[in-house]
Amino acid sequence: MEWSLSKVIRIENGDVTIAPNDLKPLLSYYGIKDKEQVADLLSSARIARARQREAWYQTQEFRELLSDATRRHIEYEAEAVAVRSYSIYYLPGYLQTEEYATALTGTFDEEDIGSRQRVQLLIKARRMRRQTLLSRLDAVQAFVLLDESVFMRPIGGAKVFAQQLTEMRRLVSDGPVHLRMLPFALDYPIANNGSYELLALSDRGAHSEILYRENGVTDEIIEDQATTERHRKRFEQLWHLSNDETDTIRFLDSRIKDLETQSQKAKGHV
Repeated sequence: MEWSLSKVIRIENGDVTIAPNDLKPLLSYYGIKDKEQVADLLSSARIARARQREAWYQTQEFRELLSDATRRHIEYEAEAVAVRSYSIYYLPGYLQTEEYATALTGTFDEEDIGSRQRVQLLIKARRMRRQTLLSRLDAVQAFVLLDESVFMRPIGGAKVFAQQLTEMRRLVSDGPVHLRMLPFALDYPIANNGSYELLALSDRGAHSEILYRENGVTDEIIEDQATTERHRKRFEQLWHLSNDETDTIRFLDSRIKDLETQSQKAKGHV
């Protein structure tokens, strides 16, 4: 094929798709000659090629901003049939309101144009990621497992956080998002693996899952089945140990009420 090693690696990693003109001789080399199968594979290659060209996260501005693992995470998220999010720090990106995401991204120097543009692009990326997933919640199941600390940490202040929790409450009420909380009182170690997300790409359970995790400095995509199965098992254990959805919603409503009261008091003191 006279391909460079970097081209092979990029294709195998899923960083780029394979062009139909490259696929044809490759299929011949592998002895795949059935006309129907060849036509199906070439059609899939064309569709994948078109999707990659059209994908917002593959444009130059986002390729320079987002890590390879983040872009692959977004791509998998857009195709997943189920998403399981476990967080001990903050809400998953696809649930974040723009105000919450802005506060979470951090402050920046108004005089530093580069930093300001970077933050704006990060907020835009998170908004588009949210829109992409929420637009297809009729085709994907979302299971969100949060430590109680996530509910108690008022990122952005009482008003912003109350609005964030209210929006999450709406998604839970509408049915597509299943939410549970791990209470502080739980006598069980929960932070061993840190926060992570499991993306199921088919209905084959853990066999089709991709693991994404980040620690605030680096992030990674893991496709090793033993690792994904271990994290899935951990998720299910914690899911069953957590407060059920009814109790979690009751706590959520109480927290929203408290935050709204705090916000009104703060407004009265201004």
